[in-house]
Amino acid sequence: MIFVGADGCKAGWFTVLLTENTDWKVNVFPDVFSLWNKFSSASVILLDVPIGLREKDPQERLCDIEARKLLGPKRRSSVFPAPCRAAIDAKTYEEASDINEQMAKRRLSLQTWNIIPKVREVDILLSNDESAKSRIREIHPEICFWALAGRHPMKNPKREEDGFLERIQVLRSVCPYTNDIISHALSTYRRNEVARDDILDALSAAVTATVGVQGLVSIPETPEFDSQGLRMEIVYSIPAPSSVA
Repeated sequence: MIFVGADGCKAGWFTVLLTENTDWKVNVFPDVFSLWNKFSSASVILLDVPIGLREKDPQERLCDIEARKLLGPKRRSSVFPAPCRAAIDAKTYEEASDINEQMAKRRLSLQTWNIIPKVREVDILLSNDESAKSRIREIHPEICFWALAGRHPMKNPKREEDGFLERIQVLRSVCPYTNDIISHALSTYRRNEVARDDILDALSAAVTATVGVQGLVSIPETPEFDSQGLRMEIVYSIPAPSSVA
């Protein structure tokens, strides 16, 4: 069985693949369609991207609201509001923000605008492929780290050195070859292709995936579904220490 975690990066999607036999591999894909074509046999694929979008509703997705509560004051700002579905087809930030204000009563942050191309391609894939819909789920890296650290949010921002080392320590507790994966990725890809935090985030997703679909925990406990039948949820797991061995 294989388990895949993926994070958006400047080059497309950075992925970490883990197996039951202690094998691992990292890759970069230009889009989510090529990622799915490569890993369609995976038991579960966890993506750091909003999946499941509201059409016209000022109410945020419950998963985002609950995730912020779990992360507390220091890390909750990392969970920004998902766009409404109509906004993801806009050509400019101003257009997308105007649409979102009309449909959801709030303007878009620049952080949300920057990920809209990836939100759009994932939405297209999952809305048209039942197999992908059943195996691709949404994570948020800070929720993954919160869960892997015994339900404690990280103390430091991930782009700071203390935050980078803090997250590596958490990953080592459940994945003994964390250093090998990170070192290989850092030496294989340039930082203008894959940033350091992209590697951490994808690895946290891959480790989370190793429990399999049945072991994933949903936020909220009962997921919402959007108009396309996509789950509006953020999943996490709590693998046993050194569970990837």
